[in-house]
Amino acid sequence: MPVTNAIESLHMQLRKIIKARGHFPSDEAALKLIWPALRNVVAKWTGSRHDWKSAMMQFALLYPERFNMGV
Repeated sequence: MPVTNAIESLHMQLRKIIKARGHFPSDEAALKLIWPALRNVVAKWTGSRHDWKSAMMQFALLYPERFNMGV
């Protein structure tokens, strides 16, 4: 499920960029517009997660046998 949401989000952002542009005279023109947009999206995905430490501690308490605390 989260993968589907991520893909849908990516498609929505690309559609927004393409819709604003309209059409492309060549494949190279499309790549020049879409490639930087994809790089920006990936940069947002690799950012830190909000309140991850709190969630990590809860997982460690609930599932100690599954969760390795860096040992």
